[in-house]
Amino acid sequence: MQPACLDLPVIKGATLRKPLLLMQPTYTYRPISAIMPTAPLQITVPAHGLPGEWPTWIEGVSQWSALNRDKAREPFRIAMPVDADTIEYNDLNGLGQRATGGTLVYQLPVDLTGCSAELVITPEQGAELVFSTANGGLAITGLGRLLLEMTAEQTAAIDWSEARYNLDITFSDGSVQRWLQGKVTLSGGCCHG
Repeated sequence: MQPACLDLPVIKGATLRKPLLLMQPTYTYRPISAIMPTAPLQITVPAHGLPGEWPTWIEGVSQWSALNRDKAREPFRIAMPVDADTIEYNDLNGLGQRATGGTLVYQLPVDLTGCSAELVITPEQGAELVFSTANGGLAITGLGRLLLEMTAEQTAAIDWSEARYNLDITFSDGSVQRWLQGKVTLSGGCCHG
């Protein structure tokens, strides 16, 4: 499996709490039975199976083309389960819309039961930073969910501006898979406005 690429921005001197969502490589498709004209938008998808707030795409909706997203080329939207058959998109207003049909598309979460994880940040110069479920800084918080935490003291002590990281998952059978990798960029926390 090819690891996903995700850059990790860090603000020097600030606490970092970064949720990481681990998804299986294949897609799940669930038919939409109703799109309600509500704000925020609620959609009925019987037995949707989402594990909580989760990345999704919608395909094939009629009479509201802006709701559709191409999973291969467009970013996801976060859906929040309301109940076992209803999801909500807080960022969308369905008032006045008459959309129908379509399919909810998402990738199932990775089952992390019995797993351990390690995230290693490697700067071009200097010591590596290691965060793990065994020694701290990385926690399994649910189905397909990890939380990376760096204290303000840890980020303040960083003396490089860019590094690379890898996230490896060790499964209960002992196999190890590299799940994520990318650049870590450090900023001073200033804003442009």
